[in-house]
Amino acid sequence: MIKVVIAGALGRMGTNIGRIVVEAPDMELVGGIDIREGAIFGKEVVVADRIDEFLKEKKPDVLIDFTVAAAAVENIKAAARNNVALIVGTTGFSPEQREAIRAAVEGNVPAVISSNFSVGVNIFWKLVREAARELGDYDIEVTEAHHRHKKDAPSGTAKTILEILDQELGNREKAYGRVGETERKDEIGVHVIRGGDIVGDHAVLFAGNFECIEISHRAYDRAIFAQGAVRAARWVSGKEPRIHSMQEVLGL
Repeated sequence: MIKVVIAGALGRMGTNIGRIVVEAPDMELVGGIDIREGAIFGKEVVVADRIDEFLKEKKPDVLIDFTVAAAAVENIKAAARNNVALIVGTTGFSPEQREAIRAAVEGNVPAVISSNFSVGVNIFWKLVREAARELGDYDIEVTEAHHRHKKDAPSGTAKTILEILDQELGNREKAYGRVGETERKDEIGVHVIRGGDIVGDHAVLFAGNFECIEISHRAYDRAIFAQGAVRAARWVSGKEPRIHSMQEVLGL
């Protein structure tokens, strides 16, 4: 049995993940971490400042984290100290936080860290990469939309799209929205929409003379991210102690 602790257990993603874990015949939910005490599917949820004590007591195989950047960094450090593998879907990390995560993980525990655990999004990223290789002379626009409560912008998934485009095309200037007189050059346009309860929409437009190609992904339910995270939790055990990608989990 794979013993799982969920950080952000009382949130929407934590609840989705918890439901999948308790229904899985090969997994056991042993508890959760959050900003307040509570319970998830009959298991104790403790406040974050008790995480070391809790991990020592429950001895989980893996900690799944969908929280916020500052909290996730501390959770990752605690898991590494306690030899607990990691699945991290939190986004919005600064370069300094990313370096702190790398230092905590490398050589200590295996971790799968991804801005999106959806299987479909990972295929979407692969298609964007292939299109960029063939359509580098086209104008490129990236659009993303999320619910009104999402804090970071652009989304982590959109930032990954931009990283892929930079890897394939070089570091082009990014135009984050446009206003006034703006003559288009070789920049990549980035557009962010926030409203309602949109789960997550992402699109990349490649526009040439007389034709356009658009690659898009639309999420209808957060369950797709939870399912991917649980799939990664099954995969990560026994892997090399470093940061792995969801692309590795899927064999892409």
